[in-house]
Amino acid sequence: MKKILIAGTASGIGKTTITLAIEAALIRRGIVVQPFKCGPDYLDTAHHAAICGRPCRNLDTIMLSAHENAASLQRASQGAAIVVAEGMMGLFDGVSGASGRGSSADVAKTLGLPVVLVMDASSCSRSLAATLLGFATFDKDLKIAAVIFNRVAGEAHFQMLSEAIQGTVSIPVLGWIPHRTAWSIPERHLGLHDANERTWTDAELESLARVVEEHLDLDRFLELAESEETRGQGAETDVDAEPRPVPAVRIAIARDAAFSFYYEDNMELLRDCGAELVEFSPLRDQRLPAEVDALYLGGGYPELHAAELRDNHAMIAAVQQFCHSGRPVYAECGGMMFLANNIVIDGGSYPMAGVLPLNIEMSPGLVKFGYVRVRFDRDCILGPAGTQATGHSFHYSKIQSVGAIDQVYSLEYTLARKCEQEGYVVGNVLASYVHLHFRTNRALARNFVRRALLARDGGK
Repeated sequence: MKKILIAGTASGIGKTTITLAIEAALIRRGIVVQPFKCGPDYLDTAHHAAICGRPCRNLDTIMLSAHENAASLQRASQGAAIVVAEGMMGLFDGVSGASGRGSSADVAKTLGLPVVLVMDASSCSRSLAATLLGFATFDKDLKIAAVIFNRVAGEAHFQMLSEAIQGTVSIPVLGWIPHRTAWSIPERHLGLHDANERTWTDAELESLARVVEEHLDLDRFLELAESEETRGQGAETDVDAEPRPVPAVRIAIARDAAFSFYYEDNMELLRDCGAELVEFSPLRDQRLPAEVDALYLGGGYPELHAAELRDNHAMIAAVQQFCHSGRPVYAECGGMMFLANNIVIDGGSYPMAGVLPLNIEMSPGLVKFGYVRVRFDRDCILGPAGTQATGHSFHYSKIQSVGAIDQVYSLEYTLARKCEQEGYVVGNVLASYVHLHFRTNRALARNFVRRALLARDGGK
């Protein structure tokens, strides 16, 4: 199977849209594409999944070991002809200025992925050659297989860029993409609008694919994609290779325009542990799915749909009843906001489910950002005291006030180097701003399923 990573020199240079366009062109040729996204992103993954028709996974060398990255890549790509991974930020940007740890380059080297570099060519010509030379020589262990010029003014501009590259850097140029404002995806405080809001029409996909076919050497792109065994690949006894058990419990997953931020690997590991996952919409549905044993409320944009969530009294009553039933409920970020007393937005208060004695207020700036190491100080639905896992935090809200409530997490923010208590518990409800990645500790999925089974059978 072929595999390749598309990266950029910086954020905002168009690598997401170009990656989506290449995927659309490959699919137009009848090629099955398995998409991946580097880093902890939840939004780009939804666009890749929508275009490729396959769930998009995250590759992340901070949260996941080389073994777990390789296991995720290997398993998700079954039945695909090519893996196309999109990088994050600039190629060498990670968690430290002193090293490339956690960067797209780190992912590429860990898994043996050749890199196609996207460069913003607007307002420059020969200077781009100097930039490319720096990227090409910065890390001798990284293979930059080709380059794509974006935002090119026209054929004459492209010829000037090509002349500048020739004799300076021995990296093939796959082609160029002209300015196309219709391609852009609107952004908001958490990043791009998600795929629930910005759907790709057949005409747009056809346009994306056509421009790639006209301006890029797609055949050369396919030749450059490596087909060797993935580095970091685990032993044949990897848990991912075990047969999936017959579902023993049903877990309801909130998924709509307000709640859509999930790591796909979390879903897969829950299924591996014997869970049947059934989706529901807190915005549209009047009741929870029938005969469910647990709830998983992911992150998203509840603040953009606060009035609709508030006014869906039937769903709020159903969630309240479920939370008070003793069955396990796991809520991350936006899910936690939904279970809080209220969300304050621009001075206006929107009552939510009131399961947690928390009052949430939206903030004009980013409140917490980065990877988070988590240790359980007490037993909870995801594991016993002493359990450790890693996740990510990224939110524009803060807890305005906290009532009497247990906190079971000790958090260490790796970027800010701050520690605090968090992880709010009421009965069998566990809520946090942190999005935990279950591949950082597979016991999390097993424990959640086990607690759902115990609650259904009359345990606690």
